Amino acid sequence: MAAVAQTRAFVQAAAPLQPRQAARRAVPSPVRCAAQTSDAPTRRQALQLGAVLAASPLLAGSAHAKGSAFVPAKDPQDGYSFLYPFGWQEVPVDGQDIVYKDVIEPLESVSVGMVPTEKASVEEFGTAQEVAFTLADKVLTAPSQQVVLVNAGERTSNGRKYYDFEFTAKSSVYTRHALASVTVGNGKFYTLVTGSNEKRWGRMKDKIKTVVTSFEVEDRVGY
Repeated sequence: MAAVAQTRAFVQAAAPLQPRQAARRAVPSPVRCAAQTSDAPTRRQALQLGAVLAASPLLAGSAHAKGSAFVPAKDPQDGYSFLYPFGWQEVPVDGQDIVYKDVIEPLESVSVGMVPTEKASVEEFGTAQEVAFTLADKVLTAPSQQVVLVNAGERTSNGRKYYDFEFTAKSSVYTRHALASVTVGNGKFYTLVTGSNEKRWGRMKDKIKTVVTSFEVEDRVGY
């Protein structure tokens, strides 16, 4: 419950939380809070339908452009889509809407999380640098990890603003090199996070960057 409370505190704040010098509290990525009605499709059904739609000639788009190295994931129910590397498998993770990972290299993964928000744009949370630092330092990493924000920027796709950022998180046994993308839509704050072991970053960075730049949120009909 403490993790959910801190995540809600971030998305409800008028500006990003200020960084603390003391030990940080570990907070998982944003959780999905919207309940599903019994007659609504499940998340898995929505993703399966989205994958079929995304694979069709009319809707495949960037997935076809990238060839068979990537698989499209599309969730019409929650309004998001992205590409992930071929071979990654879906795994259940508490607090995440969807997670795909390489079962051999577990640090190579992508996850999407959401929390409700009344804000209309990611810009209402602050600049890309402010939002990126707060999320990387307080939400997306454990308190024992040494976090370095490498860069942060913004992009616009179909009129929607996204903040994309890169950071490293060093623990006593490994360093993860990660990319993330956040945006606002459909009354939700969306967070996509992906990355790999720092030792494999040179080999994986192009694929990881494709995952992040492919992330898009569409307005749901009737919202």
